[in-house]
Amino acid sequence: MSHMSASRRWALAGLVAGLAGLATSYAAALVLTIRESPVVAVAELVVDVTPGAVAETAIGLLGSADKPVLVATIIVLTCLVFVAIGWLGSRSWRRSLVAWLLLASFGLFAVLRQDGARATDAIPVVVGFLTWVVCLDLLGRRVSPASGSEDDGRRRFLTMAVSIGFGAAVVAALGRFVGAGRRRVEESRRLLRLPGVTRREPSPDTRIGVDGVSPWRTRSEDFYLIDTTIAVPIIDPSDWQLRIHGMVDREVVLTFTDLLDREVTEAWVTLSCVSNPVGGPLIGNAWWSGVRVATLLEEAGVQDGADAVLQTSDDGWTCGTLWDALTDDRDAMLAVAMNGRPLPFEHGFPVRTIVPGLYGYVSACKWVVDLEVTRFSDVSAFWTDRGWAERGPVKLSSRIDVPSSGDEVVAGAVRVGGVAWAQHVGIEAVEVALDGGAWQRAELADPGTVDTWVQWAATLDVGPGDHLLRVRATDRDGTTQSGVEVDVLPDGAEGWHTVDFSADEA
Repeated sequence: MSHMSASRRWALAGLVAGLAGLATSYAAALVLTIRESPVVAVAELVVDVTPGAVAETAIGLLGSADKPVLVATIIVLTCLVFVAIGWLGSRSWRRSLVAWLLLASFGLFAVLRQDGARATDAIPVVVGFLTWVVCLDLLGRRVSPASGSEDDGRRRFLTMAVSIGFGAAVVAALGRFVGAGRRRVEESRRLLRLPGVTRREPSPDTRIGVDGVSPWRTRSEDFYLIDTTIAVPIIDPSDWQLRIHGMVDREVVLTFTDLLDREVTEAWVTLSCVSNPVGGPLIGNAWWSGVRVATLLEEAGVQDGADAVLQTSDDGWTCGTLWDALTDDRDAMLAVAMNGRPLPFEHGFPVRTIVPGLYGYVSACKWVVDLEVTRFSDVSAFWTDRGWAERGPVKLSSRIDVPSSGDEVVAGAVRVGGVAWAQHVGIEAVEVALDGGAWQRAELADPGTVDTWVQWAATLDVGPGDHLLRVRATDRDGTTQSGVEVDVLPDGAEGWHTVDFSADEA
């Protein structure tokens, strides 16, 4: 080994860097609880494209060992590729970089082609690619030392190679340790039974019947995600506790079991983000199940002068919520289920807060663990400390879903549609205007509640050419949307959503 040539050291550098990249990508997949680590995804890609006759032959020869043999074969072949990339690095750094990029692209393709793949599934591939590039660079600098004896250079190279290999093994082991905890909680969530929680199907009256309009109920996996956490908290229900304290007669500490012993309330509630621009996608509607916050605060006995609750998440995020919004007739709740199932991790499992009519930055605390009853004047919370308004009521808004900007339609009677919302107030009317003409009243579906969005539709006589369509809504208090455009900061966007489209003769 002491007489290892430079070309062999480059080959070893490629192998060590490559294995380090596999280790870090594997660890990242475990930590993020992504089922499809890059190696597994590639193996499944091979299975999918293998001809049936070949697959049957492999099963006949290997039996239940066919998949482990496939994964091992892929790893061996990948190691040979690593060696080749290291050899390329001795000739040209750019060539090795292109080779790493091609290999990562193949892994990324294998990962993202899986059913239900999300953008976050690409993170392990990116982690592995960066590891490859950095480690090969570190090792490559020690293959041919700029100074010192050849023996010293070889020792420094081997020391670096062993250090990287050991570090990669530690990272993989830590990822497996952390991932095991996450998988245990995932299993707890999968087996969790929530008494009193139902799966409600939307009434046919909630649908307007126009293709392309946003579904009245948003699937949990399609619901928008906005939060400040880097790593989603993974909390076992058996470890969760909620502390209610501050200006109360008695401090209350609830376990998850304690919470489920209370009466369950359920409601359709639309949530929207204060960062949602006019016509934007940061809004969704779901069937939420939980325990009313008002009931829990009553148990604690709130003292005179209290008019707010400071909510704190397990990750330290805070929001200040007005007392009235938590205790009036709206279904402000500590939610344990979304669309009839335990909350997804990303949406606050095991418990989060839902307050109809308020933007999430002042109400929707995911992974909630602390409620401090206080005075609103004393509240210091994450987003309000950064320039956003303190109260955050959801603004009256409407959106055109059909047609989308840039669409082409057939001239004549054109069906248009979308959604409008004024949570906890309700929508009274929606109107559309084509090309700056008179406002025309749209039809409304009936959601049966003021706490959700409403689907709307209208039929317009559209001639050939380019067109501009606007929409506005009026709430049940008689307020009509203003056409004056207002930015999202500090308390939500305002303005009429407008789309441009063209119509052609049939």
